[in-house]
Amino acid sequence: MSAPVIDGGLVDLHVHFMPDRVLRKVWAYFDGALEHYGVEWPVHYRGSQDERLQQLATQGVRHFAPLVYAHRPGMAQWLTEWAVEFGTRTPGAVPTATIWPEPSVVTYLSAAVEAGARCVKVHVQVGGFDPRDPLLAPAWGLLADAGVPAVVHCGDGPIPGRHTGLGVFEEVLRAHPRLVVVLAHAGMPDYVGALDLMSRYPLLHLDTTMVGTAFSERMAPLPHDWAERLVDVQHRVALGSDFPNIPYPYDEQLAAITSWAAADERLGEAFLQAVLHDTPARLLGLR
Repeated sequence: MSAPVIDGGLVDLHVHFMPDRVLRKVWAYFDGALEHYGVEWPVHYRGSQDERLQQLATQGVRHFAPLVYAHRPGMAQWLTEWAVEFGTRTPGAVPTATIWPEPSVVTYLSAAVEAGARCVKVHVQVGGFDPRDPLLAPAWGLLADAGVPAVVHCGDGPIPGRHTGLGVFEEVLRAHPRLVVVLAHAGMPDYVGALDLMSRYPLLHLDTTMVGTAFSERMAPLPHDWAERLVDVQHRVALGSDFPNIPYPYDEQLAAITSWAAADERLGEAFLQAVLHDTPARLLGLR
């Protein structure tokens, strides 16, 4: 399918660009997904960086957040520095950052925010750290004060981690009520729990990353009334794709979102405009 016609083009809040050696290790991990997750995960977009940038443009993506994340101590600072530089020099991209529970976290996060970082990726599942770690408290506070959103993978999908679960992350939200958070993958697989959290925390959003695609429906199916449940939060849902690390064409994510818009007359074209442009653009400070 062709991309929906959206005023301003698509804004994707959840895309991954990383240093080449890091991205290739990520791809190697997905090559072993049958062992890790119990399913095959053939990464669909394995071209060069320039090819991947062109593929996003071809899909109609005009702006995107290139997210990075660390899986061990000592990585977050240099990944953040790379992401800020990449986002600054790459047309369509915005500078981003990541964090890890370590004494230096506020130092490099402050530098990133001052340099223009528009969002921060926090990957609780891959990182294996506790988001409630006291070392992270000043970082959460800094982000809340700056109004910089955190895109947080804290759900139990595709497999639970040591500190995943929406109940765990709610303790962070409770401690930092002014923190703007985007639940990556809509909290997969606990979609209903994610919406329940949104009812209590007005600055909480969700992204669409992999949600509703045929691949994810086999592992974590949406509730049958998903579209109806989105009506009250339709302006707090943002496009995310996980490009390039997805095992299917980008169009499949757009098709899933379009099907939600068509399933309830209270959504429709206004919902598509909000999800595919207006809400992610607002979160990234583009409007």
